[in-house]
Amino acid sequence: MQIGFVGLGNMGGPMARRLIEAGHDLVVFDTHRPAVERLVALGAQAASAPREVADRADTVLASLPTPAVSLEVAIGDSGVIAGARVARYVDLSTIGATTAVQIHDRLAQRNIAALDSPVSGGVRGAERGALAVMVSGPHAEFDIVEPALETLGRPFYVGDKPGSAQTMKLANNILAANVLAATAEVVVMGVKAGLDPAVMIDVLNAGSGATSASRDKFPRAILPRTFDYGFATGLMVKDVRLYLEQARALGVPVEIADTVGRIWEAAAQEQGPDADFTTVIKPFEKAAGVVVRPGAT
Repeated sequence: MQIGFVGLGNMGGPMARRLIEAGHDLVVFDTHRPAVERLVALGAQAASAPREVADRADTVLASLPTPAVSLEVAIGDSGVIAGARVARYVDLSTIGATTAVQIHDRLAQRNIAALDSPVSGGVRGAERGALAVMVSGPHAEFDIVEPALETLGRPFYVGDKPGSAQTMKLANNILAANVLAATAEVVVMGVKAGLDPAVMIDVLNAGSGATSASRDKFPRAILPRTFDYGFATGLMVKDVRLYLEQARALGVPVEIADTVGRIWEAAAQEQGPDADFTTVIKPFEKAAGVVVRPGAT
């Protein structure tokens, strides 16, 4: 199957590489030329725009940072919608249900099937092919792309309603945002009280307080003070905003999510949107007057 791939950033680059290594013919595009050149060196073919990708591939995948970029790539003047060959468009980005439905409806006018297919698992999951891949759209189209998606991780078919996979991803990410911020807050409290943060993380991971933050993000990026997990604070803020937007539109409670949102907005303002999202601990440290570092109590 000839596959197109648009967006070769922190997540898209490793996913595209895995598809090449699995033997798929890839046509790729990114506005960042070095990212394209890295994939070409592995055997991909370069395209000059999303439209050209869609001229040369039956299936186009995209991994993009924001809803606005996804809209431009999918249905813009030089977007996938203008391609001559494309039959299906698989958006691996986190863009929210509203944008996913908008893309679906516009592509349907050109008889192009749309699958919204956001992923979870971070850069490491993308590199290892261990992502959770959430998919919604026509089941027959899912059956066609499932073998390629299995190269990226474990596909979960959420349903045929456009945007359903985006709703699932936002539910996942608001929980991820919550547990990282909450774990940061309580570890700072423990350090202030004189506990060793490394011992705290070991105890949490052995007990009922274990989270994805304590198992993975703290050992990898916070305790060693590298803050290089590979996901930007600004992107987490975007995902939290999308969750709040959809939850409020549905009329459901957002007391916890609203508080989490304020924490992340403040972190982005203080650390900058390009800072790694593990730096969310720094405002807590600053307020408490401590640094979370093993042996630094």
